[in-house]
Amino acid sequence: MPKPHQHFSSQDSSMSPPTGRPSEWDGPSRWSEYLGPQMTPPMASRSSRNAGPDGQVQSSGALPKGLNIKWVVQLTEVGEGLLAKMYRLNQILDYPDPVGHVFTEAFWKAGVFPNHPKICTLLSKKFPEHFSKLQLERVDKVALDALLDSAELLLQSLEPWVQLLLDLMTFREQALRVILDLSSTVITLLPHQNALILHAFMDLFCAFVRVNLFSEKMPRKMVLQTYNLLHAVSNNDRDCDFYHRLVQFIDSYDPPLKGLQEDLNFVSPRIGEVLEAVGPVILLSTDTRKLRNEGFLSPYHPRYPDILTNSAHPMRAQDLANVTSYREWVLFGYLVCPDELLRVTSIDIAMVVLKENLVLPLFRDEYVLLHEDYHLYVLPRISESKKMAKSGRTKQKEADLEYSVAKQVEKMISEVHEQALVSCDAIHHERRILLKQEIGRMVLFFTDQPSLLAPNIQMVFSALALAQSEVIWYFQHVGVASSKSKAARMVPVDIDPNDPTIGFLLDGMDGLCCLVRKYIAAIRGYALSYLSSCAGRIRFLLGTPGMVALDLDGSLKGLFQKIVLHLENMPKPQGENISAITCDLSDLRNDWLTILMIITSSRSTTNIRHLEKATVSTGKEGLLSEGNAAYNWSRCVDELESQLSKHGSLKKLYFYHQHLTAVFRNTMFGPEGRPQHCCAWLGIASSFPECASPIVPEEVTKIGRDAVLYVESLIESIMGGLEGLINILDSEGGFGALEIQLLPEQAAAYINHASKVPIPSTKSPKLAGGFPLPGHESYPENNGAIKMLEAAMQRLTNLCSVLNDMEPICVLNHVFVLREYMRECILGNFRRRLLAVLKTDNDLQRPSVLESLIHRHISIVLLTEQHISMDLTQGIREVLLTEAFSGPVSSLHLFDNPTEQHTGSAAEAVCNWYIENIIKDISGAGILFAPLHRCFKSTRPVGGYFADSVADLRELQAFVRIFGGYGVDRLDRLLKEHTAALLNCIETSLRSNREVLEAVASSMHSGDKIEREASMKQIVDVDTVIEFCVQAGLALAFDGLLAEAAGAVLEEGAPLIYSLLGEVVKHIPDEIPEKKEIRRLKGVANSIGVVSDHDSQWVRSILEEVGGANDSSWNLLPYLFATFMTSNIWNTTAFNVETRGFNNNIHCLARCISSVIAGSEFVRLEREHQQRQSLSNGDIGENLNHEIQSRLTAEASIKGSLQLFVKFSAGIILDSWSETNRSHLVAQLIFLDQLCEIAPYLPRSSLEPHVPYAILRSIYSQYYTNNPSSLLALLSVSPRHSPAVSLSHASPVVRHPRGDTTPQYGAHDPVYFKGSSSHGHEYLHDTDSGSLRGTENKHRNVRRSGPLDYSSSRKSKFVEGSTSGSVGPSPLPRFAVSRSGPLAYK
Repeated sequence: MPKPHQHFSSQDSSMSPPTGRPSEWDGPSRWSEYLGPQMTPPMASRSSRNAGPDGQVQSSGALPKGLNIKWVVQLTEVGEGLLAKMYRLNQILDYPDPVGHVFTEAFWKAGVFPNHPKICTLLSKKFPEHFSKLQLERVDKVALDALLDSAELLLQSLEPWVQLLLDLMTFREQALRVILDLSSTVITLLPHQNALILHAFMDLFCAFVRVNLFSEKMPRKMVLQTYNLLHAVSNNDRDCDFYHRLVQFIDSYDPPLKGLQEDLNFVSPRIGEVLEAVGPVILLSTDTRKLRNEGFLSPYHPRYPDILTNSAHPMRAQDLANVTSYREWVLFGYLVCPDELLRVTSIDIAMVVLKENLVLPLFRDEYVLLHEDYHLYVLPRISESKKMAKSGRTKQKEADLEYSVAKQVEKMISEVHEQALVSCDAIHHERRILLKQEIGRMVLFFTDQPSLLAPNIQMVFSALALAQSEVIWYFQHVGVASSKSKAARMVPVDIDPNDPTIGFLLDGMDGLCCLVRKYIAAIRGYALSYLSSCAGRIRFLLGTPGMVALDLDGSLKGLFQKIVLHLENMPKPQGENISAITCDLSDLRNDWLTILMIITSSRSTTNIRHLEKATVSTGKEGLLSEGNAAYNWSRCVDELESQLSKHGSLKKLYFYHQHLTAVFRNTMFGPEGRPQHCCAWLGIASSFPECASPIVPEEVTKIGRDAVLYVESLIESIMGGLEGLINILDSEGGFGALEIQLLPEQAAAYINHASKVPIPSTKSPKLAGGFPLPGHESYPENNGAIKMLEAAMQRLTNLCSVLNDMEPICVLNHVFVLREYMRECILGNFRRRLLAVLKTDNDLQRPSVLESLIHRHISIVLLTEQHISMDLTQGIREVLLTEAFSGPVSSLHLFDNPTEQHTGSAAEAVCNWYIENIIKDISGAGILFAPLHRCFKSTRPVGGYFADSVADLRELQAFVRIFGGYGVDRLDRLLKEHTAALLNCIETSLRSNREVLEAVASSMHSGDKIEREASMKQIVDVDTVIEFCVQAGLALAFDGLLAEAAGAVLEEGAPLIYSLLGEVVKHIPDEIPEKKEIRRLKGVANSIGVVSDHDSQWVRSILEEVGGANDSSWNLLPYLFATFMTSNIWNTTAFNVETRGFNNNIHCLARCISSVIAGSEFVRLEREHQQRQSLSNGDIGENLNHEIQSRLTAEASIKGSLQLFVKFSAGIILDSWSETNRSHLVAQLIFLDQLCEIAPYLPRSSLEPHVPYAILRSIYSQYYTNNPSSLLALLSVSPRHSPAVSLSHASPVVRHPRGDTTPQYGAHDPVYFKGSSSHGHEYLHDTDSGSLRGTENKHRNVRRSGPLDYSSSRKSKFVEGSTSGSVGPSPLPRFAVSRSGPLAYK
């Protein structure tokens, strides 16, 4: 045993306060920095140790020498503080390797040591040689000079770490003294007799070993040598006062195990006794079969189910709570006291523990390689003992036995490393499975029978402690590489990162802790009841004859009486609210510890053996057992939370939080993962800040930040898994497989395939084409897929329920509410999914398909909503609103268009696609508008579909249902912007060709054909302007379809609003200029297609917005349009009977001409009226009469302009006709006929004075005769609907509001192919309106006969220009009004 060193105090002014250090270093004042502000803290309130002392013992000089248990506990706390400081130093220095002298760049830049590696490393390597003997100037003269110059500053940076070395040396001296004192004076240290003192003693022992083992990881030699060099430079080459003592201390502990084995040699026999005593519990803990079969961790005995309180072996089951400490004692004890391995029973105990461990944890995540140290420091001692036994074989009788045991130990240590590498993970995996099962049963049992939780609380603590040990072991060994003893290579430990038992253990521990906290009042009540009954038993035992005969001294007898009084004066739980009872039993525990220290001391006249003999004869529990039980149960009254934290806390996992995250991600959503495990994985983080040491204040911030990042990382993974489950269900293999519908082309392919196969196979659910049939999931071979789908649904609903019910997670000042994260995740995923399905691999997704996909996803979200106490439906609406409109909310209340309209990315993407690919046709797919089918067609696919699959009425209705009115507004706005640009081109053409157009107009009116032709040839870029007008007509057609789709959706979803708008529009006064409110109302009505003249009103609104048609050049518009007849474009124009349009969309030109002329006239007259009104005196009567006249004037002006256009166009067409040049004639005549059909302000018979209808009938007859399908359609018409015509016309005012603008198309319509010569939207509405709005047919004559039905009900009467007042069908037959010949057009 080494001699005790004398205490010293540093006299160095730079290391000590001005007043100097106190001389009595035994007292707590020496360690005030490590013990906190209180000099006498609670003696065993630590949550990480099994120390029994919990109260405070008053420090007084009058106390006997045996009462030093407080000092034992305080020294253990000091050891923890020293470890924390060394750990922090290693962090600052980037974890150096002082043994191998390996230092990183960060080490030198940390600011602790001078950045002069050569000198500092040499000082460390040459330790313990004095620096004066090393000739440092030859090593690095420049660095040495720099050291001398900045010695004072460098001394200050090294001072705290030199002080740490001093503290380590002092701790060694004082801890050794206390360990020797306890070892030599305590009579017994057996766990079943003196467990409380034993745990305090062994905790100090292990702390002492840890501190000295860990000190090797800090650069002790460099700190001391460098500091002494700097001190000598600053103090005339005088060494610091403590230099030689520190050199001796560091040298004696280099390596640390060498010094530890020498210093602890005197307590080796007591350590051997302790390890032998705890051996049975360790062996029991490794026998999983016995633990399971005997029910050590079960609230009822497996063989005797009626025994529900585990009374078969209560003490052994409770002792399992300490097995983690016992294993640690074994590893440290045999490492520093190797001679104890030569005991006969020690080999089995050591082998069991060594076989299941590869590392020896020191502090936090720092460890040493266990088997390497045993090979280096234990095996030589055993070999030496074997040699001594062999040499003394003839002298000693027991030499043979000693030799045999030493040989067995040597073999065991040599072989156990290999066994541990192979089997340690399997051993612990089996143990984790056992704990998973037992804790799972325990949680279920105590949930069902909570009244039995209190009697079995010690067993619950045992289960928690075992699970805690296994979980921490798992993460301590992840990523560990161990070197084999006979080879230098490193062997990685094979730890399965996908082990699902970790999640089950965490969940089980969390469940048990929650149960204990839930029923904490019941447990306290049970403990109080037990203590009350214990008072009577202890009083009885104190009065037994044996105790009376002992004749205890007054102080000890007084302590026993105080124990009885404490127990008798406790509050009674009967009839009171137990949760409101507050009592502090620390005095009871302090007094009992005082008694234990007295009766276990060899210096006491009455010791523990006397008490046992005096009370055990009663046949009941002895006095010592009753007192220890009372001590343990008292902790369940006022320290239950600390007990729970001690056994169930996983705060140490903070130092492995990276591995935690990886294992969680690997196991959570694996086949064995369970959603309810999320709570436990996340709950761990709440205890992470408890790892922060008060010695290192900055740790609180760092650990708290890491804990928050850990929770956020796990939440991100959980939400990723939640998204994954939703997306699995939302995939084609999920719910999509249950919603399969055949497309028409797929059904046709199936019919063709079935017609070729004589006996169709009913066994296969798939066609030859590869696509599955509806109902294929019912086939037996698809059962697996359906089961997987059901499993995904079950896991999704379970996860939602668990996250919804999870309590908020608190980490420092951060609170995480999983419900909120889940809501954001589900809605965020819905938004991302919406944006993802907008586009296919090729191009835009069909709106109808997109709508079905959105509905499918929403159905899954609604499924989750049933398990979440939050409104996700409102969230879905918000997402859809955001994707349709994301501008400021104030813009929704401003009817004026905002200067900058922000729209959702989804609506923006779809709208831009329609503009670019349908209207502008940037891909050159040959987009055509088909008036008959009321859709757009293409000669080749636009992206993945033909145009009619994405731009017909039904697809636009789907678009409206998805994006609502805001999507319609955005698409309408883009169409207006595009059309405004085209109208600007028309205006530019009018202005640039104004003089030429005036000459053309003059020649047309004068009939000068030569001058007219000469003037028309001077007009620039006619073909370009025609292209612009055609594109504007396309936009008009698209907007008309969009308005009709919006109206149909509104009528379906809000029929009252739709009918209200329809009726209000009929009664709105037609004023020029219109009031702001009326214009706004008409705009809304026009956007849903209930205004009679959609196109002209739409163009009018565009011109008003951009300020167009504001000069006199617009009066020349009919003449510009008439010159279009001279373009070469007509040479390539052909009429298509199937679509009732032209091959180059020239029929859209008619729509453009009609609407632009009408819109510009309205705008022009409105401006004239405003100018006139500003100059008038404001007479109300005059103004009212003038407004009526203005409306009639506008209609008459529009009619006149259109008639001018028809007249001059027909003249140009027929004048240019000749036998050699007539290819353009047919297309131009049909074009004019279509214009007269679709123009709402132009009488239907306007073409008759210029082109006899016999010519048109002949043209149409040829087309329909050559088209069998159309001919059949014509023949199927009833003869009662024969063509009739009237030259009288009705006013446009009485037209039905839906007449001309918003056709609605359905493929199921019975009159789908019925013929007609009117190819505009007016006819298209009529043919289909019967199926969509049958009531309207009662108020209008729907033309069904053929292409030349010119019923007057189709046209309106112009009051100011008509010569006939008749309104109904004319009694004259169709040909009664024709001229004499085909050329009689003048």
